[in-house]
Amino acid sequence: MKIIIVGCGRVGAKLASDFAEEGHQVSVVDQRQTAFRRLPSGFRGQLVLGTGIDEDVLRNAGIQQADVFIAVTENDNTNIMAAQIAQVIYRVPKVILRIYDPDRAEIYRELGLTVICPTRTVAEMIEHAVRDHMVPNERS
Repeated sequence: MKIIIVGCGRVGAKLASDFAEEGHQVSVVDQRQTAFRRLPSGFRGQLVLGTGIDEDVLRNAGIQQADVFIAVTENDNTNIMAAQIAQVIYRVPKVILRIYDPDRAEIYRELGLTVICPTRTVAEMIEHAVRDHMVPNERS
């Protein structure tokens, strides 16, 4: 598969490394050259310097052939715009983005995007862990 990952932070670098190791064709886009240092030495994917909302940058990353597009920058707005470009303009079959704002996550889910909201996920996990260990109040 051809996979484009926008954002080479901890999550983006981990995804890029794992997918490349599995034999997928991976392109990583980030606007900071230093971000690529997070990738392991010997990473065999393509590194593209630029922003994930610049169509020239995305074409250089091979978006026309992409099977999967993943937007995991630290900025919700960038992730949303990049994902919409991939979905609407380039018709990438699978578009996934990370959004920290749970309210906005629902809106973009309804537009057919696969949205991962770590804020909601972590909150639900913590709530579940607390409820699993709650003791009924004896005074009730």
